[in-house]
Amino acid sequence: MPNIENIKKYKNIHMIGIGGVSMSGIAAILNNWGFTVTGSDTANSENVTALIEKGIKVTIGHDLKDIATADVVVYSAAVKQDDPEMLEAKKLHVPTIERADFLGELTRCYQDTICISGTHGKTTTTSMVSLCFIEALTDPSIQVGAYLKQLNGNYLVGNSEHFIIEACEYVESFLKFSPKAEIILNIDNDHLDYFKTFENIKKAFVKYVKLLPDDGILVLNADDTNCLDLAQHTNATTITYGIQNKEADFCAVNITFDNDAFPEFDVYYKNEFFARIKLSVPGTHNILNALSCIALCTKYGIEKEAIKSALLKFTGAHRRFEFKGKIKNMVSVYDDYGHHPTEILATAKSLSHKKYNHSWAIFQPHTYSRTKNLLDDFAKALINFDYVIVLDIYAAREKNTYGITSKDLVDKLVSMGKEAKYIPDFDECVTFVKNNVQENDIVMTLGAGTVTQIGPMLVD
Repeated sequence: MPNIENIKKYKNIHMIGIGGVSMSGIAAILNNWGFTVTGSDTANSENVTALIEKGIKVTIGHDLKDIATADVVVYSAAVKQDDPEMLEAKKLHVPTIERADFLGELTRCYQDTICISGTHGKTTTTSMVSLCFIEALTDPSIQVGAYLKQLNGNYLVGNSEHFIIEACEYVESFLKFSPKAEIILNIDNDHLDYFKTFENIKKAFVKYVKLLPDDGILVLNADDTNCLDLAQHTNATTITYGIQNKEADFCAVNITFDNDAFPEFDVYYKNEFFARIKLSVPGTHNILNALSCIALCTKYGIEKEAIKSALLKFTGAHRRFEFKGKIKNMVSVYDDYGHHPTEILATAKSLSHKKYNHSWAIFQPHTYSRTKNLLDDFAKALINFDYVIVLDIYAAREKNTYGITSKDLVDKLVSMGKEAKYIPDFDECVTFVKNNVQENDIVMTLGAGTVTQIGPMLVD
């Protein structure tokens, strides 16, 4: 049982936005440890239902009485300071803690917090590592950023000292954690609405690596020079992996792909044959994700057979190249969370190993700042699809002070000779695609917003 001394002072914990991906996992862990947990959310969801089934009281809307009995209020980043429950907490002098800060407190309860970070691939790699630890019967606690079918949710409450979490660099929230091990998958230009420059992103990762204790573990992508530079900032044991960089500790060679674009490859550890690995997720980027998982798990003494078996069973996290169904029984529809040029390019490259007629991308840009800053890169990534449809920009947390629209991206693509269309209306988009796809085409919906609604509309 982890050591909960540092949070024992909070007997009653109220959570605003309790249905969120990370918040629901925190609530389940606290409930398992015997704390009284209450919560509220704006809408019902599968996460909320699962918490209620665990005996946690959840209010849809607000119940200010829960604030009066709380020792602390934990709130997600999306909750505004003028939220009625936040105002009530201030009025009653009940302390409030933002989710990432509280998750940081939880990481200090465990002797072994394993943090998976990087601009891309966090959810997939956290899922891979989690399944390996489960396969090895280590009874871990887990928080992953998407629904994982083997967990029947996005978290698992275990009773060992292992706590496996996805650690995001946005607003430097990963600096609030106390990791014993870190995987850093890549460092890319993203979240410039917060970081402003790429140098600031790199500085955040340097601070993050410095959090590791001397007896900690750091797993780095040797194909990414920005990652490799981090090794000099820690005394932790560093392990590297790569495909291009043959100096890496763990290397993938003799890579082949089947008709589903699922890779199979030989892993060499320090130039000695380690294992032949087969994945059930597509693309070269997933070979890198798997290598990072293999490197970490091997350091933890997990047997080769357990790693091989777990990786083969992993069929992808929710919204990661996820098969949604078929149109007229002849066109496959997939949905993917890719909302950064590097992710879209990785998805396009994954497709190149599949057998199909034409590829269609239906892309919903996510945030005005990202669209403006990376407009050329988005165009260069999307040009790899045969046909491109761009929906309106999903604003998320922003107002359009950037003078950018989806039409700008379409114009850029057209100027590069690509057949691209701006169709803001979802119904119109679905009708256009259904009328124009041909047998054995592949349709990919891309983005982190409401674009996920399009796949079911197409296949219904």
